Amino acid sequence: MDWILIILTIMGLCLFEVVSSIDNAIINANVLKGMNKRSRRWFLTWGILLAVFLVRGAFPLSILWIANPQLALSEVWGIFLSNDPRVHASFEHSAPILLVAGGTFLILLFLRWLFLEQKDKSFRGEDIASVHKSWFFPLAGFFLVFIVWHSLAVNPMMAFSAVVGSAVFFTITMLKTHAGEIQSTLHMRKNLKDPTKIAYLEVLDAMFSIDSVLGAFAFTLSVPLIIIGNGLGAIVVRKMTMMNLKRLKRYAYLKNGAMYSIFFLGIIMIMDSFGTRVPSWVSPVITFMVIGYFFRKSTLGHYANKAV
Repeated sequence: MDWILIILTIMGLCLFEVVSSIDNAIINANVLKGMNKRSRRWFLTWGILLAVFLVRGAFPLSILWIANPQLALSEVWGIFLSNDPRVHASFEHSAPILLVAGGTFLILLFLRWLFLEQKDKSFRGEDIASVHKSWFFPLAGFFLVFIVWHSLAVNPMMAFSAVVGSAVFFTITMLKTHAGEIQSTLHMRKNLKDPTKIAYLEVLDAMFSIDSVLGAFAFTLSVPLIIIGNGLGAIVVRKMTMMNLKRLKRYAYLKNGAMYSIFFLGIIMIMDSFGTRVPSWVSPVITFMVIGYFFRKSTLGHYANKAV
């Protein structure tokens, strides 16, 4: 992997982490408003160590180790620096199993957003999807059947992995739903201590990071690069929590950009899992293009509203 591709990958990971965590930044900002300065400072400094090394480091490393149990942790960590053919053969075998799970998760995440979530509409198709919310369930079901059926012909473990990806999606969806209810409780209960709120924010960060960590595998399977790219993005998100909420919400279409990026990354992961080799530079370039489009759309929309 040359230096240009490494830098491109890190920048793509960082950007994807930031835009996929916009909702998390807004929730963090709302909760932090009710905390004292010392607690806010702790969350934005020491709390970042948990966010970067524990969640964005240990989590992808654990996933890759589970997919390659015959390898030592050090071998999983340094895959792209290793000259051992045994290590590379193990990753070649496990990559499709891992990628199909991540791709299934991301596609289901996109479909849920498209059909079920409230959003600032950017395309006519989104209006149609919002009217026909119930379509999500048969589409998600048929998509999973399609992936499992074709996976069985290649590798039964890929079929099992796709089902695991769907199970993770529904579990995370349930947890995020409960997270919204907990946030409302935090607003109503003024007597809660700051450590309780910090613990809630750290757990919430871990849940929201699932999207970006699984999406990171569309960029690279190198854990050090994932830690650097996603870690930089996590730091930016922490800084964004201190921004004025109105300023943050000005970029109304960035969430749309994040979800369309998730869709394309999911497609890339599934294609790769079935043997269609997608060049490594494609994922970051697509992410830059999609996010750039929706950033410009948000900016133009903001100035158009100010002019009115």
